[in-house]
Amino acid sequence: MTTTATALDRAALADWYRRNRQRSRQLFDIVRPEAYYAQPISLRHPIVFYEGHLPAFSLNTLVKKGLGRPGIDDGLERLFARGIDPEDEASASRSQRAEWPAREEVQRFADECDARILDALANAPIEQPGHPLLQDAQAVFAILEHEAMHQETMLYMWHQLPYEHKLAPADLLTDATGTTPAPAKVAVPAGRATLGARPGEIPFGWDNEFTGEVVDVPAFEIDVHNVTNEQFMEFVDAGGYTQPDWWTPEAFDWIRHEGIEHPRFWVRSNGSWKWRGMFDEIDLPPAWPAYVSQAEAAAYARWKGGRLPTEAEYHRAAFGEPSGNERQFPWGEARPEPSRGLFDFRSWNPVAAGRHPTGQSAWGVHDLMGNGWEWTSTVFAPFGGFQPMASYPEYSADFFDGQHLVMKGASPATDRALLRRSFRNWFRPNYPYVYATFRCVRPVE
Repeated sequence: MTTTATALDRAALADWYRRNRQRSRQLFDIVRPEAYYAQPISLRHPIVFYEGHLPAFSLNTLVKKGLGRPGIDDGLERLFARGIDPEDEASASRSQRAEWPAREEVQRFADECDARILDALANAPIEQPGHPLLQDAQAVFAILEHEAMHQETMLYMWHQLPYEHKLAPADLLTDATGTTPAPAKVAVPAGRATLGARPGEIPFGWDNEFTGEVVDVPAFEIDVHNVTNEQFMEFVDAGGYTQPDWWTPEAFDWIRHEGIEHPRFWVRSNGSWKWRGMFDEIDLPPAWPAYVSQAEAAAYARWKGGRLPTEAEYHRAAFGEPSGNERQFPWGEARPEPSRGLFDFRSWNPVAAGRHPTGQSAWGVHDLMGNGWEWTSTVFAPFGGFQPMASYPEYSADFFDGQHLVMKGASPATDRALLRRSFRNWFRPNYPYVYATFRCVRPVE
């Protein structure tokens, strides 16, 4: 499924693990002690779970399953083994516990997990040809990327906490400057797009990234920029949330049942619109990308006479070239760095659309990797030849249920290690909490 081109650099892997753990500690330091057992999103576990889950997953995956070594505390390892993705609050409530361990117990457990994992990274046979979990050090890369992904999960969860339950950093800065780019579209000619990756192409990939497929993509027209708050406001002001014509029946039932009248990240206050930031409310920045659920994005696109791109259309717009070749990143082959886009935890908020012109694709499409994940219309499903990965067999397979939609790209809170062409993210269409935006496509006349 994967391959490592060179011998493993154990010191680099240990440094990566330490960086992950340090960032996670900093994120938990944001939460005030009285909110440690809070559940900021009802469809997710309380905060306490995640402080135990990250080290427990690493211990269970690498040390116990991979290396066959004993664990630390069987009860805690089972308690913190896996999160939840329920369909609704009633389903979520069945997964909750009456009591959770004290924080001191969780932290002692985490410290012992860290010690054993670092010892394994330094001394254990973490790369074993033919071993289902240790071939090409699969379990090592799985635990490293897993923690990075969960850091974004924690951030959007923390975003929903009341401000009095969080400690803002002293150097908090928000760049709300910028004007909405003029509406522009570009025609992308028919061509081929490579989805996923072939075995041996990348050092590590999750099972849903394999085996890569080359697909023919008809010509289409796509927005150069993501839909901004200012543009989405037109939909809100036009009564878009009250008109069933723009919504699927399921989505319209959802917004009526939940009383949803605007994006989750917006707040109506004293007759004006505010942005619900991580640590404070600010006047709604008109040029920032609109963060919405897939259901809201699809409704807006219909209202504008378009639709959301498919996963293949995203790939063609992001990585395709007029020559027929494909790039590793929208901007080319150069590794991700700050001038290319907003990612890698560099900001608590997005910035104005089009702020990173050196990150545009060969067709001149901006922000395809950074400033917000990109919703697609593609149902999350396996590629041909899919095989569950031994280190985390339920990672993708449990979500091939027809109820999740593919997201591509990256947000401000996406670790740069996850910025690769084949990486796929997914959520339910009515999940409004993630840092996800969108753009519209239309057929070429």
